[in-house]
Amino acid sequence: MSDKNKNVEKKIARDIKYRALLEFKYSAGKHASYFFQQLRDNKKLMASKCPKCEKAYVPPRPACPECFEANSEWIEAGPQGTLVGFTVVEFPFLDPTTGKTKEVPYGYGFIILDGTATKFAHFLDETDLNKLEAGMRVEPIFEEERSGNFADIKYFRKIADSE
Repeated sequence: MSDKNKNVEKKIARDIKYRALLEFKYSAGKHASYFFQQLRDNKKLMASKCPKCEKAYVPPRPACPECFEANSEWIEAGPQGTLVGFTVVEFPFLDPTTGKTKEVPYGYGFIILDGTATKFAHFLDETDLNKLEAGMRVEPIFEEERSGNFADIKYFRKIADSE
């Protein structure tokens, strides 16, 4: 290193603080838009159905992920289903759908809605792991006022006669 460079002080930016307001609009597309409209207006869970393999998907998909055929048919799924996996969350975090801290504990499960081929992930009303069981039948409980998103379903609860 030359004598000329020895006395040069290197400054490195370590923190850059700024506020960015990123406004954007999101288009859900025709399949998701129809799904959320039916959920909001009619409390219906609609599935897209493949004309080739006849599997139905919730949330709906424009094409079958197995056959790659366009899903052009709609069917009403469930609304009841079978719980196939679950957990109880006991640590608080920011809920990305609301921006608020989610109250704990809460149940979360994977449900195969009647007539569909996919697992639908959603909240459960049960928070006791000893009362949850794979194969248990569940049904959705809807919010009174709905706005056309997944939060229109408050949670899924055990169907009383499935004990």
